[in-house]
Parts: sequence; C-alpha cells; structure tokens
Amino acid sequence: MPTIAIVGAGPGLGLSIAKRFGREGFAVGLISRTQKNLDALAAELEAAGVTAAGFAADVTDSAALGAAIEQIGPIDVLSFSPSAPDNADLRPVAITEVTLASVQPQLEFYLGGGIAAAQQVLPAMTGRGAGTILFTTGGSSANPGMMPAFGNIAIGAGGLRTYALSLHAAVAEQGVYVAHIPLSVWIGHGGPETQPDTIAEHYWTVYTGREGAEHPYVALP
Repeated sequence: MPTIAIVGAGPGLGLSIAKRFGREGFAVGLISRTQKNLDALAAELEAAGVTAAGFAADVTDSAALGAAIEQIGPIDVLSFSPSAPDNADLRPVAITEVTLASVQPQLEFYLGGGIAAAQQVLPAMTGRGAGTILFTTGGSSANPGMMPAFGNIAIGAGGLRTYALSLHAAVAEQGVYVAHIPLSVWIGHGGPETQPDTIAEHYWTVYTGREGAEHPYVALP
C-alpha cells in the first residue's frame, strides 16, 4: 500500500487531500502541531475506509518533524502544506514595513520546514528511484506583487518556491518528481472552485501527470 505524508494536515485542504489519495488506495500519515486534532482527522479517515494515523510535530522543529516522518515509515508522496499558527512572529507585515526580524520567522516556517521535510524523505526516494514531493504556498510566492500587505510571507514562501523549483530540476533524472503548487484562493469562501475537495483534485492531477515544476491553482473573485 503506498503512503502519503501530509505535513500541515488540518480539517480543510489537508483532510481533502488525504481523502482524495485515500480513495486511490493510499495510507495517510498526518502531521501537524496538535495530537488531539490529528486523532480526530485520523478517525474520520478511518471511518471512510482510509488507513490513517497522526503524528504531532511543529514544522519549525526539524528534529520533531523528522521523527514524525520517520514514524510514518516509507513515504511515496510528501505533501508539504503547513498553515501558519496565529502568533505574533508569523503575522503578516506589509512589504514597505518588512524588516529582517519579520522575515526570519517566515523563512524558518516555510523554507526551513520544507527543507527539513524533504531531506527526511529524499534519500529513500532517490535510492529506490521513485517518489513525489508537493510543496504548497500562497499565490504571492509566484506573484509577489499581488498582496503587498503580506510582504514578509511572500518572501518566506518565495524562498520555498525557489527551493522546490531547484529541487525539481536536481532530482528529476533520479525518478523523483517535485512540484510547487501556489494557491491563489480563499479556501472555502466562494463557489465550488474554492472548496477543499475541488482543490484536492488539482493535487491528484499534478501527482498523476508528473509534468512541470509548477502548477498554480487560481480561484479568485
């Protein structure tokens, strides 16, 4: 049974991605900060016939993140799509007011977390010549001018985008597919195209297509 690990699993898009891959026979490993929430998600997936388990870790704690990924076991697909917690260090700062102090936490969250997660699965993937890594950010990572009020976030997420595109080129010939999915959508706020289940279908299409390094999803008013 193939396995997908979802870093940043929550009741919205993360759960929908888990269900979409679960319908295709994937076991699901869920990673986020709170074990209680993970247990609830895993129970919902199990009730739907999907093998699932949750492992608590913060993406800014590389040791804990690595341990959680290791507990899941061999991973065929890694989906890195964390949602930033509501704390002062990670709150948005307009691009005209950005300082190094306001950018550093974003780099640690997006870029640091993404690198730590990828490095945990890459050796096994390249060793067997197969595997997929899907990185998710907001649309401002690919189009920095679209949301100037979120300047520090765009810089941090843009760093992860650069890493994802570079990694795509570096490991493609080793059988590992890496893609970046920038989301320009207020998830759940709007028509069917904004709903998590619809967006999750985009992830399945990217995974099965295995073409190109970047696959934006746009559903803005």
